[in-house]
Amino acid sequence: MSFASPWLLLALLVVPLVVAFALWVDRRRARYAVAFTNLDVLAQVATVRRRPWRWVPLALFLLALVSASAALARPKAKVHVPSDKATIVLLVDVSGSMRAADVKPTRLGAAQAAMDVFADKVPKAVRIGLVTFSSNPDLLVIPTTDRSVLHEGIDLLVPEAGTAIGDGLAMAVKVAKTSLAGAKKGKDGKVPAAIVLLSDGAQTRGVLTPLEGATKARDAGIRVFTVALGTKNGTLGFGGGPFGGYGLGGGFGGGGGGGTGGRRFPVRPDPVTLAAIARATDGKTYTANSASKVQAVYKQLGSSIAKRTTTREVSSWFVGGAALLLLASLGAARVTGARLP
Repeated sequence: MSFASPWLLLALLVVPLVVAFALWVDRRRARYAVAFTNLDVLAQVATVRRRPWRWVPLALFLLALVSASAALARPKAKVHVPSDKATIVLLVDVSGSMRAADVKPTRLGAAQAAMDVFADKVPKAVRIGLVTFSSNPDLLVIPTTDRSVLHEGIDLLVPEAGTAIGDGLAMAVKVAKTSLAGAKKGKDGKVPAAIVLLSDGAQTRGVLTPLEGATKARDAGIRVFTVALGTKNGTLGFGGGPFGGYGLGGGFGGGGGGGTGGRRFPVRPDPVTLAAIARATDGKTYTANSASKVQAVYKQLGSSIAKRTTTREVSSWFVGGAALLLLASLGAARVTGARLP
């Protein structure tokens, strides 16, 4: 915290002066106790004056003075405010393993509900786009402030085949850069954009590796926030159709592959890779093993990710604090029966 007029902090000198005055008044009142010739009355007065909480009103009053004095110096603080020029790209894994029901109703169903919550939490001025990936990435919704279009795109998601995380990241970066229209990097080397990547498996398809995709995001100054969806016990059954499964050659880890009727295969998330992506881009990583958890993660991201840090004068905070403390001081004086100096 800094101050626009730090020399006005000299007003804080009034605090020790008030303390000295209060002690002087307290001792002066004590001398008047000798005016009582009745020893019983004198004992009662002395007992009341020894109660330690009689100083509570004065302490609150002094804090009010401190807050008001600090307000005179026009304090400034770094605060987080909603960004009105940011772009967020939701990058979603729609591989076949998103059919797994270890997260109810299915992994994809839980992800869709969470993204709907996210869209409603992000400030209205922030543009949000939607990119999906299975064996290949697809742009479903160009970054827009129209939340109805985004919700419609989320409703259209269906599981497909493999998992191409690296290629998905590359497309998300391209979409974000196009939306920003040449925005310059800030002092932290970042542009006002972010990618929220949700995946439930390891990469099985694609040209770029996940870390190569992360490198593209890092070079563009875009943070990637990752969510590993699913449990270690997640499995997927494969039907006994003529092709032996729903996704030919998709790979079990990413949601494809074949099999015989009645057989089940593990479909585990890959939090290690997702954590590496977040770390490489200065983002954060999360794990979600239930529908409530994935909603909580997206809710948190929605209320915090589209923020920017700015320096703002916060004198009003201190003035408001001083007023509340003064009222508390008067209330405490009434309750305890003590008097302010």
